[in-house]
Amino acid sequence: MYKAISILKPSSAVRSIQNTATKPAAKLFEFQSQLPKLPVPALSETLPKYLRSVEPLLSKEEFAQTKKIVEEFGQSAQGRELQKRLEARAAEPGRANWLEEWWNDLSYMGYRDPVTPYVSYFYSYKDDKLRRKPTQRAAAIVRAAWAFRALVASEELTPEMARTTPLCSHSYKYMFNATRIPKKPSDYEATYSLDSNTHITVARNNQFFNLDLVHNGQLLSAAEIEQQLDRIVERADSTAAVPVGILTADNRDLWSENYQQLIEASPQNAQTLEKLQSSAFVLCLDDTKPVTREETHRVFWHGNGSNRWFDKSLQFIVCDNAKAGFLAEHSSMDGTPTCRLNDYVLDQTLNNKVDLGSTAVRSDLPEPEPLRFVTPPKVVRSIEQAAERFNKTIGQHQLRVLQYEAFGKDEIKKLGVSPDAFVQMAIQLGYYKLYGRSRATYEAAATRKFLHGRTETCRSVSNESVAFCKLFETPTASPQDKVAALQAAVKAHGAYAKACSEGKGVDRHLLGLRLVLKPGEEKPGIFQDPAYANSCHWFLSTSQLSSEHFEGWGFSEVVPDGYGIAYTIRKDAIIFHIAAMENDFGLNSDHLAHYIKEAATEMRATILAAKLAAGPKL
Repeated sequence: MYKAISILKPSSAVRSIQNTATKPAAKLFEFQSQLPKLPVPALSETLPKYLRSVEPLLSKEEFAQTKKIVEEFGQSAQGRELQKRLEARAAEPGRANWLEEWWNDLSYMGYRDPVTPYVSYFYSYKDDKLRRKPTQRAAAIVRAAWAFRALVASEELTPEMARTTPLCSHSYKYMFNATRIPKKPSDYEATYSLDSNTHITVARNNQFFNLDLVHNGQLLSAAEIEQQLDRIVERADSTAAVPVGILTADNRDLWSENYQQLIEASPQNAQTLEKLQSSAFVLCLDDTKPVTREETHRVFWHGNGSNRWFDKSLQFIVCDNAKAGFLAEHSSMDGTPTCRLNDYVLDQTLNNKVDLGSTAVRSDLPEPEPLRFVTPPKVVRSIEQAAERFNKTIGQHQLRVLQYEAFGKDEIKKLGVSPDAFVQMAIQLGYYKLYGRSRATYEAAATRKFLHGRTETCRSVSNESVAFCKLFETPTASPQDKVAALQAAVKAHGAYAKACSEGKGVDRHLLGLRLVLKPGEEKPGIFQDPAYANSCHWFLSTSQLSSEHFEGWGFSEVVPDGYGIAYTIRKDAIIFHIAAMENDFGLNSDHLAHYIKEAATEMRATILAAKLAAGPKL
């Protein structure tokens, strides 16, 4: 029921956007040939790091046993052999990344639970005060997104950089005109030509429409797009249709079966699917009017399940009160490229930079084409069952959005602390206040400085973070001692995060060692040790993506007794999306939000108190 990981399946059904192998690299891909490959760390690097990461999660007796097991593995012939196999895999000619195929399949394409809510992630936009009419705002978003798409298509988009280090641009190939397609036992990604597919899919009232953005060789203006969207709203709201989109929210094996059922029901369905899947992106015009942060986050996270096509890489969502957001299918792209896309769209629209084109509307624009599915009784029943499962799953989820407005990135920097490390420690302290202990925590760390790199697990719990939590909960501790403990925890977190970005974290290396085991070979003791499974059971799954234009973003928990915490650090605020299950584990997103807020406030007050006590010296 929970996500792990997935594979871009080499398949004839995977169509490439364009063949770049025979032409010189343009801007977007100019550094690809220079990027280093993801390294395989030495066992002598990973095993001591692993021990340090599990020590705070274990009793002294448990740690002594784990240390013995890990040291034996490091000295064993089997350990050396597995390391040798992994290094050989990494050195294979033509292999861009030793982890890529495994990771994509385990975490994404081979993962069979619904992509929503368990895999997809969303962004919630700031309001556009210039455009209060929903179709007007939607039209501006489409024009801005199309401008970004043009930069990707021409490859004139500049590569992303981490200071002076270029990041891998590979995932941009799966941004526009791309979709995940259900298949047993593992899904695959299909991409389509950007040049010959100039249409988008528009969803309204659980129906889909094809809208070509180019007419007589000319891109539709915002005024023309708005008029076409008004036509779609009028037509969709006056009719009803079987909500086929809900099938994409189902278990992947069930969706795979129903996908075939759809195709077999009528040749028209195959044509409809092809048109929808090849579109540049989906624009969802929702008839809801969310007000609270929780309401808006739920709309963009999952909506009603039917006015979506959850397999599409990109879905822009605009509500009837002009609230807007975005939903990403996670399989082939992580958050940084889509964050860049959405930041661009919002900078263009909110700051009125977007090129809207002519205000004139051509009189010969064709009516948007309804994308109709033939739905015999068997298909209708499958849709009804998928809706029942979706409603049950969503009903089991609780959500709290914490808009912490006391301070943000600017103030944290003045306190002399890394903003991300500060927030991570606030989460640690908040959890400790609620549960009286620290538990395994995942923070996503990017490895895109490597060819086809994606992420590594930054393990946020350390001996230093646990000491920090305990000291902050000790009433007699001085502000100076508390600040010293916080600084030590932040330093430890920063050091591990840096190692992760350099491809030298613990989790991906250990995963690789597990996966090179051959069938029938005995599993090493390190992987049979309960400490290994416990240290990978993410009670807290966290990640930061930040934009001044976002009102938050979010995703789900990854274990039934854990929380999913997405956070945005703006200049003057920190926004937390805290998701969890409603189940027998007694999780409470409201209570965790309360304690995270309390922790952040206490941390700032303690730093200021220590500075005041130290006087001019500090």
